[in-house]
Amino acid sequence: MEGEASVKAGSLQNTGWIAGLAGLVLLSACTEPQTFLPGPREDLRAPLSAGTTAPVEAIAENRSLPIALSAQTNNADWTHRPNAPRYRTENAALSASPQLVWSASIGAGDGKRQRITADPVVGQGRVFTLDAGATVTATATTGGTLWSRDLTPSGDRSDQASGGGVALADGVLYVSTSFGLLSALDAATGELRWQQKLEATGSGTPALQGDLVYLVSGGDTAWAIETATGRVRWQTSTTPDQSNVLGGPAPVISDQLAIFAFGNGEVQATFRQGGLRVWNAIVSGQRRFSALARVADITGDPVLSGDTLYVGTHSGRIVALDTANGERRWTAQDGAISPVWVAGGSVFAVSDRNELLRLDARDGSRIWGVKLPNFIQTRPRRQVEVVAHYGPILAGGQLVVASNDGQLRFFDPASGAQTHAVAVPGGATSSPVVAGGTLFVVGARGQLHAFR
Repeated sequence: MEGEASVKAGSLQNTGWIAGLAGLVLLSACTEPQTFLPGPREDLRAPLSAGTTAPVEAIAENRSLPIALSAQTNNADWTHRPNAPRYRTENAALSASPQLVWSASIGAGDGKRQRITADPVVGQGRVFTLDAGATVTATATTGGTLWSRDLTPSGDRSDQASGGGVALADGVLYVSTSFGLLSALDAATGELRWQQKLEATGSGTPALQGDLVYLVSGGDTAWAIETATGRVRWQTSTTPDQSNVLGGPAPVISDQLAIFAFGNGEVQATFRQGGLRVWNAIVSGQRRFSALARVADITGDPVLSGDTLYVGTHSGRIVALDTANGERRWTAQDGAISPVWVAGGSVFAVSDRNELLRLDARDGSRIWGVKLPNFIQTRPRRQVEVVAHYGPILAGGQLVVASNDGQLRFFDPASGAQTHAVAVPGGATSSPVVAGGTLFVVGARGQLHAFR
């Protein structure tokens, strides 16, 4: 019996082995050979669009190319974010090496819970600023304080909200604050004309055209508000986003369109008067291996030049869009943390990696890039706080960048070489503006500085 059992066991083992071998033969017969498709391997994270892309891998070393700039213009005013031709002086008159001539207090400076987000505006011999809370100040171009007004709502404290912007038109100053208010003030006296409650933060920068003032909240809503009454004529919105940068981009206004940029990376073009949507585009793409690149907020306000709209994101993209239909013309794999500056066939930007860039406006290809200071501390273990850079603008034939490391830097637009630097007491916390041959910048300590 034992011998018979052994034979049966061996037969079962042989049968199992043969069955397994047959199964493998059948599987191998069903398996098709692998096919490798020809052609280059594309980045799955690259944006899908009909436009061209300037890949990082194709970047050559910096080139110094000639640039034809417009003549310097001695402008008297700087009333808006300079993202539309009607509010932009391409090359404002300024000394080649300006020096600090005066400083004046404007209220609360940057702190752990509050930040100044408003660039100053200039008009009627006054410089208008918004501090880290909700205090608006008018300062004479000679440095004296003319008036100041706190727009904090009754029942609230000034340290409970932060962020906003200012714009000036026809003797009226329009001020947005994170308390969810848009206020119209008499520019000469600071008297309140009207105030609109927005039911949202309203922390973006206003822009005006005709009888309407346009504004984007910090996230997903935009408004068109009548300048005479403060009534909302129309509004538009998009999908909410969780990761927004403090403040909000200024809309760009053309004769027919109002173009808004939102926190989720969407750009919307609407008819300026009625609000009917014309087109929308998503600025997609993300820089690899960077946690900050997950913030899709549009930090480089839309900038209009000719029939092209330039937009930059915090996640590592600058795009050029056709204003007629929103189609993408090109994509550069660098972000913009402030509005770009377009001049002489080039696009200048401070990138999300703290570089000052010059791109070719035709295709977005990189001409040169200059590294700006990145961390406040140089020792690796202390590298926590990143240097903030504001700008660039073009003035006096030079690119100007203001930084919170205490420097105002000047660069040659052709080569990117730094030509001059001057100290900003306490460091800068706004983009520089130029009017009447004087450069104004807001400092982190709550001061307005004038350089001439």
